[in-house]
Order: sequence, then structure tokens, then C-alpha cells
Amino acid sequence: MRDGDWIEAFLEMMAAERAAAANTLLAYSKDLADLQAFLAGRGADLVGASAAHIEAYVLDLATRGLSGATAARRRSAARQFYRFVLGEGWRTDDPTARLESQRPSRPLPHSLTPDEASRLIAAAGARDGAAGLRLGAMVELLYASGLRVSELVALPLAPFTQDPAYLIVKGKGGKERLAPLNETARIAVRAYLPARASFFPKGARSSPWLFPSRARGGRLTARRFAQMLDEAALSAGLDPAKVSPHVLRHAFATHLLEGGADLRVVQTLLGHADIATTQIYTHVAQDRLREVVETKHPLARRDD
Repeated sequence: MRDGDWIEAFLEMMAAERAAAANTLLAYSKDLADLQAFLAGRGADLVGASAAHIEAYVLDLATRGLSGATAARRRSAARQFYRFVLGEGWRTDDPTARLESQRPSRPLPHSLTPDEASRLIAAAGARDGAAGLRLGAMVELLYASGLRVSELVALPLAPFTQDPAYLIVKGKGGKERLAPLNETARIAVRAYLPARASFFPKGARSSPWLFPSRARGGRLTARRFAQMLDEAALSAGLDPAKVSPHVLRHAFATHLLEGGADLRVVQTLLGHADIATTQIYTHVAQDRLREVVETKHPLARRDD
């Protein structure tokens, strides 16, 4: 068998046994092609690569200026590939066995204080006319429900005709989850709905989207919403570089945990498949709680 046969078999296994998505398979294919090209430059191939070859490849990754996540993914692709090859009995050794599994350091998410979130919401809704009603409703929905921006701009109109207390949101991988709507968000949406028609595409009398737009596609884009959010941040006296749709999602999760919400509940609300993804918010909450104790407790700063 040649390199190409091994790669094809590996990708087939990932698709059939692990239900890997098309984008995941494409990423693995590119990562293995990168390793293949490196080995070819040294007169080797995937079939005959030695441990020394693989270690040289890992060192090469470190000199390319790749992000930690990209380098880690390429190391992981090599490890998984050769474990598969070993399991199939095509080789009697694993040249990646000596590689340490290095998880990329994950930065803590930026968040907003409750006061900053309130100022941002107020600034968003303070814009004149229909634009203010729309932006106010969008920011309220993000902060109230922890939606991803892609989920926000794809919201259909139909559920909102009934003034729902919950939404059924289709997130990553097509998985559905319930997203709550508090009364403040529902009031903001009700105020916006009569002004919604002013954003219809030219000549259109209706639109299936909650947030239609005259731009191509017929609905507001995530990019345009991010630009509008930057403008609201400036009006609120906040640094636009520290405000984004994703930061509002972080604020939703962080403020829930600070208020005593169970981590599993927050995981469900965010639509995280793995609770380890949600646990990063506990670090943010703990930092905030420690800061409060250190600055507000009467014995925290006493003189010796």
C-alpha cells in the first residue's frame, strides 16, 4: 500500500466510525498532506517514516509561526493516523509514540461586567427609529439567551408571532436546544416587530427572517451586526475591541455562573457538547469573585 491508500482508508474510518463532519475530514486531509510534503522533502514517506522524521516535523511546525491550535491539530492528525495504521497491522511500530500530547493553551474569554452589559444594551436601543429598535432587540436576545451570532441572524420570524418564552435553536452540527427569553428581551422584540418591515428587501412585502435586510441574502449578516455593535460600544464608552457578539455570549455564561447557576445548566444553554468547553467560564467567574473578596471584604486589605 502507498501513502494515498493509507490516507484514504483513514479518512473513510473517520467518516464511518467517528461520524466526522466534512470540514473535519478536509482538515485531516490537509494536515496529512502537509506531513506528506515534509517527509517527501527528506526522501521519506508516510509508509516508512521513522520516529526521528516525525520529531523533525514537529520541530518544523514550531518554526513556521503557526498558531498553537493549528500546530496541535497537525500533531494530533499525525498521532491519530499512525495509531490507525498500527491498529490495522500495516506497521508494527508507531513513529508518533514519543510525542507528548500537548493541548494548546486556551485564553480566557473576554467578558463584560453587568454594568458594562447594561450600558451596551442602553446604547444599542438609544439609536433613532427602526435601527435602534432592531439593534436593541438583537443585543437583548444575545445577552438573554447566549445565542451564537450565526444563530441570531438566522432566527425565523414565525416563533416570535406567539411571543415565546423559549426558542428552539439549531446550533452547531444541526443540534437543537432550548434558549430562554427573559421578559426584557421579549419586550424589546415586541417593540421592534412593527418596525421590521422597514428593512425588507426592495419590492418585498414579506420576509421569513426576524431580522431582514435589503442586502443580498435578504437577512442581516453577522458582519454587519458586529459593525453595529462596535458603534454601540463607542456610544456606551466601551472599547469596541473588547466588545463583540461572542463577548456577549461569554457575558451571558459568566454572569449566570456568578449568580450561582449550575455548570451543567449553563452547558445546556450554550449548546456545548463537552462540559470541558463550558468549564473555562468557571475560571472567569472565580477571578471575578476573588477580586470582589480582595477589594470589598473589610479584612482583605488590613494593615499589619
